[in-house]
Amino acid sequence: MTRPGATPTGPPLGDPVQVAGDTTWDQVRADLARHGTALVYAELGDLQPDLPAAHELRAVLGRDWSRYLDLAHPSVRDRYAASRVLLKRAGAAVLRADPDTLELGYGPTGRPYLRGCDQVDISLSHTDDLLLVGLTTRGLIGVDAERADRPMYGRGLGRHVCTPYELVSLAALPEQDRNPSLVRLWTLKEAYSKAIGQGMQFSFTEFGFGPDGKPVRVHRPDGSPGTGAEWAFRTFLLDNGYRISAAVYDAGFGELDDAKLDSMLDQDTVEAITDALGASG
Repeated sequence: MTRPGATPTGPPLGDPVQVAGDTTWDQVRADLARHGTALVYAELGDLQPDLPAAHELRAVLGRDWSRYLDLAHPSVRDRYAASRVLLKRAGAAVLRADPDTLELGYGPTGRPYLRGCDQVDISLSHTDDLLLVGLTTRGLIGVDAERADRPMYGRGLGRHVCTPYELVSLAALPEQDRNPSLVRLWTLKEAYSKAIGQGMQFSFTEFGFGPDGKPVRVHRPDGSPGTGAEWAFRTFLLDNGYRISAAVYDAGFGELDDAKLDSMLDQDTVEAITDALGASG
């Protein structure tokens, strides 16, 4: 794995952790405890053998089951199911809970969240055979992944994605560096848009990022700084050829001493749920 030598700003962020079906989640929990943020990725082929059987998948997916059935292509279905399973397992690992007890909800723009666990913010991205999850207890997080060699520059996409400052900066680069730099900008913009809950509704030409080698911050269209040290942006090039980026907003909550599921709720709520489950049993 490689990453740029940019001087970081904002809250710290550790390297992405690769997981597979039988992986222990100790490093993910350690990253969340140390940095308040953790990045988890997996390859679809590593997760598929461990996915629940069809008769069990409905219970695992919960409200996502109907969406899963609406997907016509088998490969798209597999990636959708695997991404939700990874997201639940990652959440369960840091909350020390059973993945089946966690329920995913979605905001107006499709942004996922863990119902009843608002002290842990999550983000999801998947492309081809890569699945990526981000978790933070600091405030907000957005993540995105893309093939590092995806052809983007020279197809007219830049003028729909970049600010005027970014277009000038890209054109000044050596030709071989322009496409990788545009892919990096794309993933950073996707990650930031997800973190603020806008997705593709926020025009990418209205905000930008500077080049590698400097502290990464959001820029206005003219290249002037648009955010402060409350935001952290990181980009990584994985050994499997994917570029991933993360945007983390520090809301000033401080460190979370205990991320266990029962500490997410007040004691009266925990007792009420426990009593209800006992009665139903």
